[in-house]
Amino acid sequence: MAQTLKDMLEAAHAAVPRISAEDAKAKIAEGALLLDVRDGPELAAAGKAEGAHHISRGLLEFRADPNAPTADPELRPDRVIILHCASGGRSALAGKLLKDMGYKEVYNLGGLKDWADGGGTVVAG
Repeated sequence: MAQTLKDMLEAAHAAVPRISAEDAKAKIAEGALLLDVRDGPELAAAGKAEGAHHISRGLLEFRADPNAPTADPELRPDRVIILHCASGGRSALAGKLLKDMGYKEVYNLGGLKDWADGGGTVVAG
């Protein structure tokens, strides 16, 4: 049976715990990576969380595999990763993907608004 978007989101939300902006800030202070998976035009239009690293959702697999020639050195399976997108759906799916790729500690912050509402600074994209 084919999976629907609803099925994929349910599995992602079950596998990747949500984290508050306050808890995210504490983990970032300890070395966690805040990863923005929105597309470039979204960053340009809405700004980005201060200190966030950007990899669009469409390139994540290529950047997250440490053995790939396109690997991003900021992504390491042993590093805590906190993802966000615009509303939380893509970050949940991206988090599940990272867990499937062997990343040990992955969290979903939700959307950029969750970061801002939790007192996080947003800067120009």
